[in-house]
Amino acid sequence: MRSFVRGNPWRFAIVAGLGFIAVYPLVSDDLYYQNMIMLSLLLAIMGSGWNVISGFTGYVSLGQSAFLGIGAYTTAILSVRVFDGASPFWFVPVSAVVAGIFAAVVGAVLMRTRGHSFVILTIAFLFVMQIVALNWSEVTNGNHGITLPLPDWNRDYQNWPFYYGFFALMLLSIATSWWIRRTKLGMGLVAIREDENKAGGVGVATPTYKVLAFVASAVWIGAAGGIYAYYLSFIDPRGMFDIVVSVQIVLAVLLGGRGTLWGPILGAFILEPLNEITNQEIGGGNERLIFFGGLLALVVLLLPRGIIPSVQELVARRRETGTAALVGERLGRPLEVRGRAAEPAPRTGRALLEIKGVEKRFGGLRALDGCSISVEEGTITALIGPNGSGKTTLFNIIDGTMSRDRGEVWFDGERIDRLHTWERAHRGMGRTFQVTRLFREMTVLENVVAPLRSFTWRQLGTVAVAGHEAERAEELLDFVGMRRFASHRASALSFGQQKLVELAQVLMLDPKLIMLDEPAGGINPTLISHMAEMIRELNRGGTTFLVVEHNMPLVLGLCDPIHVLARGSCICSGTPTEVQADPAVLDAYLGDDYLVEREAV
Repeated sequence: MRSFVRGNPWRFAIVAGLGFIAVYPLVSDDLYYQNMIMLSLLLAIMGSGWNVISGFTGYVSLGQSAFLGIGAYTTAILSVRVFDGASPFWFVPVSAVVAGIFAAVVGAVLMRTRGHSFVILTIAFLFVMQIVALNWSEVTNGNHGITLPLPDWNRDYQNWPFYYGFFALMLLSIATSWWIRRTKLGMGLVAIREDENKAGGVGVATPTYKVLAFVASAVWIGAAGGIYAYYLSFIDPRGMFDIVVSVQIVLAVLLGGRGTLWGPILGAFILEPLNEITNQEIGGGNERLIFFGGLLALVVLLLPRGIIPSVQELVARRRETGTAALVGERLGRPLEVRGRAAEPAPRTGRALLEIKGVEKRFGGLRALDGCSISVEEGTITALIGPNGSGKTTLFNIIDGTMSRDRGEVWFDGERIDRLHTWERAHRGMGRTFQVTRLFREMTVLENVVAPLRSFTWRQLGTVAVAGHEAERAEELLDFVGMRRFASHRASALSFGQQKLVELAQVLMLDPKLIMLDEPAGGINPTLISHMAEMIRELNRGGTTFLVVEHNMPLVLGLCDPIHVLARGSCICSGTPTEVQADPAVLDAYLGDDYLVEREAV
């Protein structure tokens, strides 16, 4: 224990706080403060659960208190109607399981939505549960509620079983959040929060991750509901399915720090005592509303990210002086890609990627109009054309970010246009973006470790940054010249550095095909040369490239063959020499000035 807290004031504060909570009933028999701590523990449990779905995953739920009611009614019904006379404590684990089942079923539906739609549906779920409890009187006793048996232990123990039951559940909820955050599951959830479409593009099976997060957020709340019902000894639908409780959960987490491990705990132990004190001192009228409104206004203005993240950011600013240079380091040693030789591989003539008659409309606009191209295995193929010709739209259809209206997409001999984005990534397809889309709140190393080459249930519980994958990620960062910035947050990097990290991130998928969307856009000439050198190195290792780029000297020196798009169709395909001489390409894209400049050279 001494080694755990030595030199770390944060850990000392945590241990001291938990120790105080653990011993308080043993040193004081003041039931008022015991009750205050128990309600704070309950709010901390619910806040920690809400933090998994909303803090880690980014899906804001305003119906989380429904699981408190589900757990409470499960324990009450079993102890009163099914096993009359049995202690309600026996059914607390059952309440956790039932809450998890509800979360899995409801989450499978709700998680198909995003943003405001998800928020509204969670509120609807809460009120639907309240209506069911009100009207299913044969089971829930409707508006009359259910009276649970009184505790049968010695009065000398006061509320100890309830108190330590809540305390144990809070520790379990903290342990669950800690475990989730350090595993592949947690990293996938944070990736979804940062950029859900990008998370799918690097192999994260987003629907599965989101439903698991919803279940994890509900289980301990359901268990706490069982203890809470026994503690109150009476429950009714309006008290157990109360949206005010959901709002308190959200406020507690936002106050302490959303997305942090201890933020929900800190927020709960600030908000609930304030709630109790203001009830006693100010009363429950407008004065209390003004007090809490003012407090929230101060938090939003002064600590918009919550107490813990704001303090951490302040400390980090004092410690860090300057970050990375504007470009990465010089290209490191040659990277062994899938163990292949570094010599240029002979062109096989086999099409790795085939686009057949793809069409995409946006209202009356034809972004793609019967577009057909192929990418030969082992090549660095370019896709060029004027702005608005459909290049990025085609990329989005190839990787699954966008659905096609007509046509087929074939990859490595398999038709993939019906597959999800993450399934295409698992088959060996990676993609970078014109404007980089890293997971900005992750470190550089975490960004590179985040991609998944496959999905297995066992994989979810593995440590996110450890072992062979972490070593591989460091090798890739060394290859792109960004290894010494592995511990920096992605948001702190320059645009050029982000381009390099995004390439390393894609390489973690061990892809057969890499699609680069304007890799030279917005970076300096030195880094462009560095990028071209890396692409050639990877291609010699056997990786195929499809490159969208407007930098014609780079395209002509790097790519063969070249496909030219105009008005959503491929108007020319061939070698750099053939494309430059094609009248249709000169008319649609390069222009007469380009021909004059080329002849002058």
